Amino acid sequence: MILADKIILLRKRKGWSQEELAEQLGVTRQSVSKWEGAQSVPDIQKIIQMSEIFGVTTDYLLKDEIEDTKTEDKEVINRKESEDNPEELRVLTMNEASEYLRLRREAAPKMAGATLLCVLSPIALLMLSALSERPEFSLSENMAAGIGLCVLLLLVTIAVVEFMSCYHKVKQYDYLENEAIQLETGAAEMVKKQKEEFRPAYSRMNITGVVLCILSVLPLFMSVCVEGPDILYVGMVSLLLIIVGLGCYAFVYAGTIQNAMDKLLEEGDYSRKSKEEKSVRGTVSVVYWLIVTAIFLYYTFGPQGNGQPQYSWFVWAVAGVLYGALMTVWTLLEKRNNIENSSRGIL
Repeated sequence: MILADKIILLRKRKGWSQEELAEQLGVTRQSVSKWEGAQSVPDIQKIIQMSEIFGVTTDYLLKDEIEDTKTEDKEVINRKESEDNPEELRVLTMNEASEYLRLRREAAPKMAGATLLCVLSPIALLMLSALSERPEFSLSENMAAGIGLCVLLLLVTIAVVEFMSCYHKVKQYDYLENEAIQLETGAAEMVKKQKEEFRPAYSRMNITGVVLCILSVLPLFMSVCVEGPDILYVGMVSLLLIIVGLGCYAFVYAGTIQNAMDKLLEEGDYSRKSKEEKSVRGTVSVVYWLIVTAIFLYYTFGPQGNGQPQYSWFVWAVAGVLYGALMTVWTLLEKRNNIENSSRGIL
């Protein structure tokens, strides 16, 4: 077993991603990727540091094969492997990994488009409600609300159908999110190569999404500077939603493909440790959105509500932003705890 394979094996036993191992060693993720791809070799200081982190000898890391004289080390490694992996890991073949990536690449524009529809769905309701208040349009408030809600539900329904269609095509791969896996020889290198090739596009799409989300508030600032009718302000809010929707399109498109490769490599949010913690995060998410739904219904239809959902849609927008902030803080706290626990283990 060469050094590259040993680093991969020991890292996965710890349940770490390449980024997490890089943080432990004080190097970049690209350095770890090159070590695991046998494109470069770590210096002796990093070898010593890895031996301390993983709890193995430097001889074990440096020897191309485990010699008979290293029987003690081999028994320790085998015992740790049996403890960490009480059941045989599910093995993904090269064909299965390639098929899964193909399906996710095909799903990326559909998932992104469905997300865009969800973001744009309130626009018709907002615009029709604004038009109903102008005398030159013979449109009652009730009719405007009815048509707007119908359009909103139609767009959301189309989006949900698209989401479900994409999900059912990869339903057989659900275990990638919950179970520890092992890629067939050669499959890991294939996925790593595709991930490295996709990295520039992933960075561009994320930058585009961030820029669009930041610039989305410009229409609101412009509307404040101009005196105009209410429909002008509604139009600016609609433009804001369009810009945010395009930003979300970029995020979801890139994220769908990136997450597929992370699942196969068990990196990032899909490391083995993250899979164990996912059930807790999923429960928190369900409870969060149930509370948001209850707030929306009470605010809109409760004793103090206005009974006009076209004016309380912002609850969902605020909830979405807060949810993103909550998950980001959660992730940062998990990473800090992992680093602290690892540091205690080394000491």
